[in-house]
Amino acid sequence: MRNDIQKAVELLRQGELVAFPTETVYGLGADALNAQAVAKIFAAKERPPDHPLIVHLPLNSDLGRWAREVPAAADKLAFAFWPGPLTLILKRQRRLPDIVTGGQDTVGLRVPDHPVARELLAHFAGGIAAPSANRFGRISPTTAEHVRQELGDRVSLILDGGPCSVGIESTIVDLSRGLPRILRPGAIGAAEIEEVVEVPVLTGPGDEEDTPRVSGSLPGHYAPRTPLILVPAERLAQEVAARVSQGLRVAVLGREIQPGTRAEHDLFWQRALTAPAGYAHDLYAHLRALDATEADLILVERPPEAEPWTAVNDRLIRAALGSGADEET
Repeated sequence: MRNDIQKAVELLRQGELVAFPTETVYGLGADALNAQAVAKIFAAKERPPDHPLIVHLPLNSDLGRWAREVPAAADKLAFAFWPGPLTLILKRQRRLPDIVTGGQDTVGLRVPDHPVARELLAHFAGGIAAPSANRFGRISPTTAEHVRQELGDRVSLILDGGPCSVGIESTIVDLSRGLPRILRPGAIGAAEIEEVVEVPVLTGPGDEEDTPRVSGSLPGHYAPRTPLILVPAERLAQEVAARVSQGLRVAVLGREIQPGTRAEHDLFWQRALTAPAGYAHDLYAHLRALDATEADLILVERPPEAEPWTAVNDRLIRAALGSGADEET
């Protein structure tokens, strides 16, 4: 791996793309200060040019090199949760290329907690701009093989660090405008953040016109190619039976209910873990497996609406919208 890390550093310095593992998902990285290199990310992913990227930093980085305003809350959260699955939105330094920030006055910063990512960043000694290493709007990758399937030769090197330990993207907290606000839920919840900053933490984009655009916040995202519909738990078995009786090939992601005796060509059933963290860890791998069955429809048992499930529900709702499903039960 050491030789691979050195090769990755050389490629980044040459303006090429490198995919690397983090604890959340695999990222598609470029030198954050090289606008031409960052442009290759957008081309490889077919990503809209105004959709900002997150800059990944080495441990103990000087935030002042990347942000011109670093409030006390940022220092507190960085101390408490970095390295880890937390992204901070701060007022950007002018030296950052506009393409990284989507032309905004803010930048997303985080320090990932994966040994390969940490070693890569330490040797690169700079910021790596990196969204998830997949085609834009599709299911995020949590293994190196997912990246190969998605991007192929669009990336110069893929560092294989095994499956990601968290499995969904980082929590994004906006600290650029008054009270902290969670713009994308993740493994670190509002209560944990509030305990550290000791002020109320808002959730959702709010109504302010100056709310920053952030990664993964579009209505349709994280989506399979197969139409995906969320179904309440108490109606899942009935819905599966009805769809199969219509002659549809159905793929199911369920937490509790076991499949009946339908023939395999009619029904593929993937059982998910019942704890939020385990469900999140497996979510994207499960969606990819369901997508690969060539089913006509994916039915997902809707998880509980309790706070520990906030991030999972966020991803599933966006996945359903992004899949093009024209209904919801």
